[in-house]
Amino acid sequence: MDDETADLAALARAFFEKEVVPALPEATKRGFPDRSLYRRAGELGLLGMGLPEEYGGGGGTFAHEAVLFTEQVMAGDNSLHLGVHAGIVPHYIAAYASEENKSFWLPKLISGEWIGAIAMTEPSTGSDLQAIKARAVQDGDDYIIMGSKTFISNGHNADLVIIAVKTDPSLGARGVSLVVAEVGDDPPGFQRGRIIEKIGQKGQDTTELFFDGLRVPTSHLLGGVEGRGFAQLMEQLPQERLICAVAAVAAIERAVALTIDYTKTRTAFGKPLFDMQHTRFELAECATIARVSRSFLDDCIEQHLKGALDVTTAAMAKYYLTDQQCAVIDRCLQLFGGYGYTTEYPIGRMYTDARVQRIYAGANEVMKELISRSL
Repeated sequence: MDDETADLAALARAFFEKEVVPALPEATKRGFPDRSLYRRAGELGLLGMGLPEEYGGGGGTFAHEAVLFTEQVMAGDNSLHLGVHAGIVPHYIAAYASEENKSFWLPKLISGEWIGAIAMTEPSTGSDLQAIKARAVQDGDDYIIMGSKTFISNGHNADLVIIAVKTDPSLGARGVSLVVAEVGDDPPGFQRGRIIEKIGQKGQDTTELFFDGLRVPTSHLLGGVEGRGFAQLMEQLPQERLICAVAAVAAIERAVALTIDYTKTRTAFGKPLFDMQHTRFELAECATIARVSRSFLDDCIEQHLKGALDVTTAAMAKYYLTDQQCAVIDRCLQLFGGYGYTTEYPIGRMYTDARVQRIYAGANEVMKELISRSL
């Protein structure tokens, strides 16, 4: 953190606390956030901060985006999936799209006019991306997309979707390609399914998507050559996993802070909970985990800024820090007693929101497998 990122943190904090969190109850009822909040984030310059200025971006780095994701967690918002919209989708486009497509797509995403999603997971395929069944068959100047995707973050609101497809099913991983579809007007051959009811992150739209003859121009193939999709995913997944790690550490720090405040004001047996040795020792351990986690995360971010964050370290960060997130929040919730099991207190919502962190962006068991290959 420096003066610039500190000022950014204050701006982001004000945005989430004053504009996003007050709208969270309605988003939770609907199952998806108000689109206007993405536009507002764009107006404030909070989207695309790590992208070049020529496309409307901030010309900054991942450090700026990490501040945004941290402040969102600290404010308690679980509705805007900015990790996908700002941290993942535009970086694929910036890295692999043609100049013409970059010039058209990126400004719309950075302004918040369009909302982005990436469709990898299928009903029968999760972390095993080589096994996807969605097809893209070339027909003249178009690809015809067939198949279905599930658990797609931002799926209900999405205007642009990066779709992982097989352009040659006989080649396994080498037959995977990434194709970008513009779906804001629900074109023929594209259908949004139900918003999936989850145990946490209830204000964020996680949706099924169906492709039944959707036509996408062949010029929307990322990288311009078929079969590069799996390699592109592997190149970009370390940042996606680092985003999970950023959210995990922010959640750990928030949980500890909330619990310290609660135990110092809540009394039991005639004295504050914090005066009990067990409470102090629990919080001492959790605070230590928070400090160690922050140090590890900061080192990972510094390595990423240098272009030196390797797959193994990114996997370690994702697995270890999300595991610690779930463990620390569980321990903190226990100190809230019955109130921790209610949705009236943030710690209860944090508990259910945290669980998916160990699943998406590659399940933690897959992270361990990746780590083991380096041993």
